[in-house]
Amino acid sequence: MRVDPVTGAVVQVVAARQGRPNRPAGGCPFCVGGIESPEPYTVRAFPNRWPSFPDDRCEVVLYGSEHGETLAGLGVDRARLVVDLWAERTATLGRRDDVAYVLCFENHGPEVGATIDHPHGQLYAYDQVPPTPAGVLGRLAAGAPLLEDDPERVVVERDGWRAWVPWASTYPHHVRLAPTDRVPDLPSLDDAGRHGLAGALVDVLGRFQRAFDPPMPYMFWWVQRPTDGGDWPGAWLHLELVSPWRSAGVARYVAAGELGGGVLVNPVDPIAAATRLRSAGH
Repeated sequence: MRVDPVTGAVVQVVAARQGRPNRPAGGCPFCVGGIESPEPYTVRAFPNRWPSFPDDRCEVVLYGSEHGETLAGLGVDRARLVVDLWAERTATLGRRDDVAYVLCFENHGPEVGATIDHPHGQLYAYDQVPPTPAGVLGRLAAGAPLLEDDPERVVVERDGWRAWVPWASTYPHHVRLAPTDRVPDLPSLDDAGRHGLAGALVDVLGRFQRAFDPPMPYMFWWVQRPTDGGDWPGAWLHLELVSPWRSAGVARYVAAGELGGGVLVNPVDPIAAATRLRSAGH
């Protein structure tokens, strides 16, 4: 782990990952009978063979055994199993003395770096709270409001969860999903909260799939309370779901002006994005 003294950027240098295969040779390693899943399963997590961090602090999370399926396509009951696994792995990894923050995330589609077309995500267990969630939780603790309720930007609200397009979206298509009552982390969700999350997540991801043809690639990550034992009064569990596509098959690239100035330029009005996603309902 290195910190650039000029910009303050935090970088994990992992030279060993340079040798990892871009695409697996032969069959899918995540299908039943593959190298990573020799036995039948419904959901499972296991250490990543090509980790970004040492000591089994990177895991692969398999959402299901059907190759080519998506998290949205699993339906609510099976997505609930994924929610339960995220919560269990967060709690288990978080109890380790060398883990301060558990990040659950997914890259979906080759356009955003997914190399295997099998329903899966990943976990990173950091030995310190990384800058992005630390900054978010600090602003929430200082009084920044998480929930937004502009009806023109709310995509869906159901079962105690609200999904909306942020007023200052950082991506052309960007949805924030959160429980309407504060919950600090995935393990703290009760049975109703977990079932509600499964339904809301399947709903929103389905809208992302239907908004364009072919479906949008996307990335998502959870922001939740760190496991370092500190006092994090602003912790409010939420999901950031983004796609780099600004229209069907057309990516928006972050270029020199934005990197040099530190001000992002979004070509899609958040209200237009929300309208598109609302119209892509079931």
